[in-house]
Amino acid sequence: MLLPAPHREKLLSVLENDKLPASDRPRLEEAMNRYERWRADLAAVSTCGEEAVGAYVWLLNDYKRYFDLDVIFDSDNDFLYRQKGQLKLDNSIIEEFLPWLVQGNVIGGLSDEFFAGPATAYSSIYFESSLRDQRPGAGIHVRTKDQDFAIGRHLFVKASHVGDFSDSAEVKTCIAYVVTEVKTNLDKTMFQEACATARDVRMAVPSAKYFLMCEWLDMTPVSTAPTDVEEVLILRGGKRLSSNVRKSFSDANARRRLREEHAAFLDRHPFRVDVFKRWVGHIHRLLLDGDPMEQDVLEKGYF
Repeated sequence: MLLPAPHREKLLSVLENDKLPASDRPRLEEAMNRYERWRADLAAVSTCGEEAVGAYVWLLNDYKRYFDLDVIFDSDNDFLYRQKGQLKLDNSIIEEFLPWLVQGNVIGGLSDEFFAGPATAYSSIYFESSLRDQRPGAGIHVRTKDQDFAIGRHLFVKASHVGDFSDSAEVKTCIAYVVTEVKTNLDKTMFQEACATARDVRMAVPSAKYFLMCEWLDMTPVSTAPTDVEEVLILRGGKRLSSNVRKSFSDANARRRLREEHAAFLDRHPFRVDVFKRWVGHIHRLLLDGDPMEQDVLEKGYF
């Protein structure tokens, strides 16, 4: 399986950004070198199953701490910190990390016909034609939605008004069977938006499963039972820093003064191996699900 590199793309994009302060360029260039070592270390993991998940998450914690503190927090300028949400530098690390957890050494049964990673996935089909405007294939179009992480397959759809498809239109898209949205922090508004997205995902592919991941929780937990969200996974198991603390971080002098305190906060809340294992377990069970055998159903008495 070819593993995507969205974090690398974001790093390159920032290095090409005219607004990047000149003094931050060496910092980003060093980050690119460190990123390449991180990818090499991930590729060198030789264990399997839950042990591999633990090794991968350890490498994630090491690299993410470096990037959050040494690259963004320690910058003498405010550009990287203030624009990190828009630049998606730190959030893209998780997006790039997740596909490593669905490789063959962790989850067996996912063939090369599937892809895993950020995707622009099928949402719905509509037709741009009318009584007076008869286009090939009824003017078929596919609506799509960008997903942070998806497991799916490519899909080619052809439409025609004639049975031999001699006059037709074809579109290429992909079907997502597992979708995971990644948030740095999760508040009530984001949760409600995610519920709407999950509903759209399930309407497009009724068998699909939608998961919501966040580093930090910024809302009172609510039940996902009445929603189409399969589960909310809190990767660090902690609440978000208060707004007055976060506000002070937008100033470089305040960041220098509060660095040790912030580093200690991150160290108290590393990415949790058990939460990632839970996510992997959900996907593994989906791969094992199949049509029930008649004799098994008769013996159990239910299906």
